[in-house]
Formats: sequence, structure tokens, C-alpha cells
Amino acid sequence: MKLSSKLEKVLNDQVNLELNSAYAYLGMAAYFEHTAFTGFGKWMEVQSKEEIGHADRFFKYIVERGGRVTLQAIAEPKRDYKSPLDVFKASLGHEQKVSAAICAIYELAGDEKDYATLSFLKWFLDEQVEEERNVSDILAKLELIGDNRGALYQIDKQAGRRAEAAKS
Repeated sequence: MKLSSKLEKVLNDQVNLELNSAYAYLGMAAYFEHTAFTGFGKWMEVQSKEEIGHADRFFKYIVERGGRVTLQAIAEPKRDYKSPLDVFKASLGHEQKVSAAICAIYELAGDEKDYATLSFLKWFLDEQVEEERNVSDILAKLELIGDNRGALYQIDKQAGRRAEAAKS
């Protein structure tokens, strides 16, 4: 069963959004690598790799359904932030944008009665709940601690463990 042209377009747009996400997270990692917060940098690197994996899943799905992948330009990521809090606020906003885009694709697939695409998107809907929660948890901690440097150090260290866990 071939994808409709509308679904093919929005799925291609999602490939682009996922790759932009990966690039945005890599930009955030680069920002952190020029600070003392290398744990946050590692966290963002893991996030970047996850987004590339998401783009790859959409890419393969388009091909599997007889569509044509159309790659688009990727925007230059933001380079400078005011603080770790500022970075994680930007990260949450980005994840919410990705969630909204996936929901819009899901709605279109429902309208078109494309049950295969609805099934495919279910994993992404669940993943976005997890993604937003992970970012929200760190953001809440950062908001809670304010300017407490010791606590900030601990949260950075904890975030860095994610990279170690991802290697396992």
C-alpha cells in the first residue's frame, strides 16, 4: 500500500524536523563543551544521536511504503545560551514542537484511514511522552536549585551518566 502524496510530504517534513533536532542538540552539546557542564554536553550528544535514529526510522518507513524521500536543508543551530536553564527551556520547546508535528501526522493518517501509518506513529507518540518528561525533569530541577552551584554540579554529573548508560 503506497503512501498518499500528503502523507509522503509530511513524513518527509518530519525527517527534516528530526535531523534539525539532532543538529540543535549537537549545537547544545557544543555550547556545554565550552563550559564546565560537560555532563550536560554528553546528555545532549546522546539526545542528538537519538534524533538521528528517529529520522532514520521515518526515512525507512517512507521507502518501505513506496514513497520518495526528499531531503531538505538543515538550519544552523543556536550557538549561545545564557545558562543551562536556558538550554533546557529551549530543549523542551523543541520537543513540544516535535510532539505537535507527530500528532498532526497522526491526525492526517487517521483522516486518510492509513492504519499502517497510525501503527507506525504509535511508537513515536510514546517516545515523545518520554522525551518531554526527561527534559522536563531536568528543567524542574534546574528551576528548583536556582543559583546553587553545588546542586548544579550534581545535576550536571547525573546528566553525564546518561551517556555512560547509553554505551552499555
